Amino acid sequence: MIHPSYVELMKVVNNDVEIGEEPVVNSRYSIVIAASKRARQIIGGDTPMVGHSKGKKPLSVAVEELYKGKVKIVGEDELEEE
Repeated sequence: MIHPSYVELMKVVNNDVEIGEEPVVNSRYSIVIAASKRARQIIGGDTPMVGHSKGKKPLSVAVEELYKGKVKIVGEDELEEE
């Protein structure tokens, strides 16, 4: 079993969303894509944002970063504004 679960990750990522707003993540697919993109960044040389990452696989580190709120998922519309 994967820990944290997809449901737990979605709750953490959507935690700051106000009532009536569109959630940042509304499917498992979105969580998987975000975690895989972050894992690729770690493989490419980015420093992990959580401690005790040595010896862990990049995807496990990426999931932990998402769960602890160290990485923010940005929608396409927010990306265009920046």
